[in-house]
Amino acid sequence: MRLHRLDITAFGPFGGSQSVDFDALSAAGLFLLHGPTGAGKTSVLDAVCYALYGTVPGARQTGQGMNLRSDHAEPGTRTTIRLELTVAGRRLEITRQPPWERRKLRGTGTTVDKAQTWLREYDAPAGTWKDLSRSHQEIGEEITQLLGMSREQFCQVVLLPQGDFARFLRADAEARGRLLGRLFDTRRFSDVEKRLAERRRASEARVREGDAALLADAHRMQQEAGDAMELPELGPGEPGLAEAVLGAAAVARSTARERLAVAQCGLSAAESAHGTARQALDEARELARLQGRFVEARRRAERLEAEAGAHREAQERMARARKAETVAPALDLRNAAENEHRDAAGAEARARVALPGPHAGDGPAGLAAAARRAAEELGGLESARRAERRLAEAAEERAGLDQQERADEDVLREAEAWLADWDTTRAALRSRVESAQEAATRAEQLAVRREPAQRRLAAARSRDELASELERARNLALASRQRAVDARAHWLDLKEQRLNGIAAELAAQLTDGEPCAVCGATEHPAPAGRTAGHVDRETEERALADCRRAEERHAENERRLGAVREALAAATAEAGDTPTERLAAEADALERDCAGARREASALHAAHEELRAAEQERERRLDERQRAAVRTAARLTRRETLEREQAALEQELTRARGAASSVAARAAELERRTARLTEAADAARAAEDAAQRLKDADARLADAAFRAGFDTPRAATAALLDDAAHRELQHRLDAWQSEETAVRAALAEPGAASAARQAPADPDAAERTAAEAARRLREAASARDAADRRSTELDRLSARAADAVRRLAPLREEYERVARLAALTAGTSADNERRMRLESYVLAARLEQVAAAATVRLHRMSAGRYTLVHSDDRTGRGRSGLGLHVVDAWTGRERDTATLSGGETFFASLALALGLADVVTDEAGGVRLDTLFIDEGFGSLDDQSLDEVLDVLDTLRERDRSVGIVSHVADLRRRVHAQLEVVKGRSGSALRQRAG
Repeated sequence: MRLHRLDITAFGPFGGSQSVDFDALSAAGLFLLHGPTGAGKTSVLDAVCYALYGTVPGARQTGQGMNLRSDHAEPGTRTTIRLELTVAGRRLEITRQPPWERRKLRGTGTTVDKAQTWLREYDAPAGTWKDLSRSHQEIGEEITQLLGMSREQFCQVVLLPQGDFARFLRADAEARGRLLGRLFDTRRFSDVEKRLAERRRASEARVREGDAALLADAHRMQQEAGDAMELPELGPGEPGLAEAVLGAAAVARSTARERLAVAQCGLSAAESAHGTARQALDEARELARLQGRFVEARRRAERLEAEAGAHREAQERMARARKAETVAPALDLRNAAENEHRDAAGAEARARVALPGPHAGDGPAGLAAAARRAAEELGGLESARRAERRLAEAAEERAGLDQQERADEDVLREAEAWLADWDTTRAALRSRVESAQEAATRAEQLAVRREPAQRRLAAARSRDELASELERARNLALASRQRAVDARAHWLDLKEQRLNGIAAELAAQLTDGEPCAVCGATEHPAPAGRTAGHVDRETEERALADCRRAEERHAENERRLGAVREALAAATAEAGDTPTERLAAEADALERDCAGARREASALHAAHEELRAAEQERERRLDERQRAAVRTAARLTRRETLEREQAALEQELTRARGAASSVAARAAELERRTARLTEAADAARAAEDAAQRLKDADARLADAAFRAGFDTPRAATAALLDDAAHRELQHRLDAWQSEETAVRAALAEPGAASAARQAPADPDAAERTAAEAARRLREAASARDAADRRSTELDRLSARAADAVRRLAPLREEYERVARLAALTAGTSADNERRMRLESYVLAARLEQVAAAATVRLHRMSAGRYTLVHSDDRTGRGRSGLGLHVVDAWTGRERDTATLSGGETFFASLALALGLADVVTDEAGGVRLDTLFIDEGFGSLDDQSLDEVLDVLDTLRERDRSVGIVSHVADLRRRVHAQLEVVKGRSGSALRQRAG
């Protein structure tokens, strides 16, 4: 990626339009972006970031982009950023305009224009720019895809922030992990850890539920089979349970199929009888229908003969109405002409009432001539109207000058009073800013220590609660275990008692003459009797159900006990053995110190804003004082001009208005007279035209009535029918014709006449016979369906039980494999010697690459003394993987990066930033970055160190790469010849560019 040109308008501190020619700056390879504090050096980098991603880095992006507009900009100038760059071999131009609150074009108040974005590409063969898109989303996706980096990665890789990497050097492993995780997006590895843990829990639950589900299916099969199936006396997990269940299911399925065959034969016989009964019922119903149809047809024929006379009269009335319809258009035309003539005559009478006396009897031509004369007189007053308006405007302008004079005097007094206390006010505000800055530094240092302390305190409290919960869970598990043992013993006792008295239970089912289910004899001379305390089947099943519920509660309590143990171990590993009260006291003290520092630091922004506002107020007061003096001189000349103009206008108006009070009154009188005369002339002409049209319509109506066969137009009008009467008469005629046709067809139907000659049908008896056959069919179908459902359900449950048996072995194997992988990726496995989670392992590999890339440049900047190395040693009780040390070649020892001095920290952080840029670039697909920016940090170096750093930066120019240094260090202006200077002024900042 190479930047070519940046155009900034009304952005940040830049009130006007500024341009940066990066091609000219990049020619030297190394260029300097400098200027005083607060001038806007960082705003140039913000503009590059905003052009690419539509947002600026960090906390400066608030308010949907509304805060990006410069306070120095003119009200009519819109904020615009235009960036021209080459990326992936394509030369693009991106133009962005953030939302803009401006004044409304009509009315008062303001309105907000939406953000705008344009993307164009340069077509080299054609030599023109080609529009690609104006969609924010499409442009954002296109730029992100071409660069291969998110905004956060871009700000870390292209806009190298030295302060962030100095903190990165001194941070603990957790803080380093958060930054590296954002840059390299390792969330997928964390998701793998969570997914493996979830799969381990799910596999374990399935294995535990396998045997219970198999036995539950056996109970459901016994419910379906009834006395055809006996359950095995085995519990979940006992050997041979699967084979016993599958064998009993096979016997039950065979018995169910035999019963289904018997039910199917009964259903076939019932269906045959039902079909015969339905056929007899249909024949009886059809005979009854035909006999009734013939009788109804005879009755309708007699009614038609009685209504024949009325039908002939209706036909004659319809014929006369159709002749009269030919006269209807002429009649409608005559009625319309009569209404028009009446309205025109009324309008003429009303218009003549408002006319002056001399014109009341004039015809249309005379009224039109009088209107033209009044209009000509009115046109002659137009010049006097303009003079009258100008005289009023001049009076208002003179009053405004007097008001401005009084206002300027007040402004001058206020400005002089305010400027007299300026030095005292500025000193007090600067003192507040310095105090708040010191508090902000202190708050940042305390905040780094607060979060680890809060985590240890929360873990300690959880540790104490879980210790108590562990004892309760252990006692509950022991109690539930004893209850389960007692319930099982009780069930086994009842089962044994029932088996001992099973002869009495079987004897209760014996019937004389029926074979015994045990010996097969049909005589039962001495059946066994029930003894005291006999246990029946229902009592045994209730005891078995109680036993299983007790075992399920015991298993649930054991699972809960294991979960509490795991949680207690995790909390103890986090909090250690330190008492909770001591950790709470340390955390509270740290929280109080941090809160106090934050309260003091919160006033920093307000103090900055108040100082900036005070400086702007001083500039405004000085400017207002100067403008007031200029306006005073201009008012004297303008007042003399207005006095001469008013005298000339008064003379012209006296001549024009005559006897009227004003020119406007004279003009209004002429306008009213012209309007009345014009209206009366139009109304007279309309009345004459309407009378002639009425006469013509009468003649056409009489001629149309004669041709239609009527003696007079009145007779034709009487023969007409309205739409409702015409439809009603036509409906009657059509109904009579349809009825006549239907009756003839019914009487001529062969089947109806033949049925009328037969004996009357009796459908009720046939229906009773069919209903009885349908009842027998339903009973047979219900029996067949019940047998079919029983057989189908037994087949389904047997298949599911067999499938469950096959699934148990691979499920247990899967559980062992997943549990081993989950423990390995979570860092709790014995095979994971350093207790590194999977995500930490990946980040450690990235950090090792970054350290190797940074060492190449750090070795040169430190004259071969320092080397950055990655350490995967554990720190305290935490996990290992993200340590960072520095090797000192002078002492041969490896030490923590927090022991480096200020200048050494700058070396290391700069090398780390450049190394991270190289690694992230490779991660993004190897996108070439031809333009880099390095922000601050050079002030901590001596001359020799500064030369070494510049030599390293000079090597970045290889392969036509350019590096921009953002700094206000004065010595860099002498060493770096290509410069972009930001100049701060009262009307906003400006850019000055100097090529090397």
